[in-house]
Amino acid sequence: MRDPAKPVACFHQLIDTAEKPRPADRSALGTLPTRAFRYCEAVTSASAFGWWIFPPMDMQFIWDGTDIFWHYDGAEDWLKLMPSAQFPDFSARFDAAAPATLKGFSPPFLTALPEPGTMQIWTGLIAETAPGWHLLLRAPANLPQPGGFVLYEGIVESDRWAGPLFTNLRFTRTNEPIRLRPDYPLLQAQPLQRRDYAPETMAAMTVTGPLDTLEPALWEAYRTTVVEPNQHPGRPFGAYAVASRKQSRCPIMA
Repeated sequence: MRDPAKPVACFHQLIDTAEKPRPADRSALGTLPTRAFRYCEAVTSASAFGWWIFPPMDMQFIWDGTDIFWHYDGAEDWLKLMPSAQFPDFSARFDAAAPATLKGFSPPFLTALPEPGTMQIWTGLIAETAPGWHLLLRAPANLPQPGGFVLYEGIVESDRWAGPLFTNLRFTRTNEPIRLRPDYPLLQAQPLQRRDYAPETMAAMTVTGPLDTLEPALWEAYRTTVVEPNQHPGRPFGAYAVASRKQSRCPIMA
């Protein structure tokens, strides 16, 4: 059982000028439609599941179909990624703080990957999680993205691998600037237990059907969930949300 006095996740911020990670919010930065925010517990729960991770600084990218170029405030011109780059002035700060045996090993900030239009970006963080807990890194749930790129999803075994927290992205348009803002979430880090995606868990599923072979218990559940509410058109909205919130008040054993 996890020690409740210890956090599930600890984010070590090596680039301290960046926005700190924080819990994602149920409104997706206020971008959810009002009706969805008030009544759709499924959407708001997904929006709030995890922690938002932000780009370490304001920057722009251009992919010309072959090479990736980047720019940030203070750079004299667009810089070609050949194939990696350090966060500005970070390597000197890293060497000043790191033990002698680690000097010269600051992690790259950006790396152009061999696949066309793909790039790895470091969040400026090292993540540690409680034993048995891992992090699913993905695009922020239900939050509109700026466009021009897509993120690859990945699961990091952060309970044993205390390395830099990277993500990979793929550019989807060429010859136009694509901006990453330091105040807009780039990633959502979601906690998972190893057993959640273990092969035996993935194998523990069944499929039933066709329609005329469904069990009576399923038909009864369908009646309760779908038919009964629709027989009362004057009912208040959000019954599912209310029930879910009541259930969430029950203690959970971890």
